[in-house]
Amino acid sequence: MGPAIYLLAIMGCGEGEAPCEQVRVADTRYETQAACMAATEAAVMRSQDLPFPVVVAQCRAAGEAPARLSPADVRLPEPEANPHFPIRRS
Repeated sequence: MGPAIYLLAIMGCGEGEAPCEQVRVADTRYETQAACMAATEAAVMRSQDLPFPVVVAQCRAAGEAPARLSPADVRLPEPEANPHFPIRRS
């Protein structure tokens, strides 16, 4: 089995219990999960144009289906603790 390639998916999350949906996949491919994770903050910052109250990034191995996320699964930072964190709230 060859080395894994990781993709960075951008997920848009609404309110309520509706699952988050994959809305983009970054063009860049990553050789390690750590490299993919390191790129998530910048990817979310570039995705602030999306019409969702919450936008998150998810790294996954190429060929894997996106994990099902609901808004309740997404941990949001406390705004006071880090006001520059790249998750937008409506």
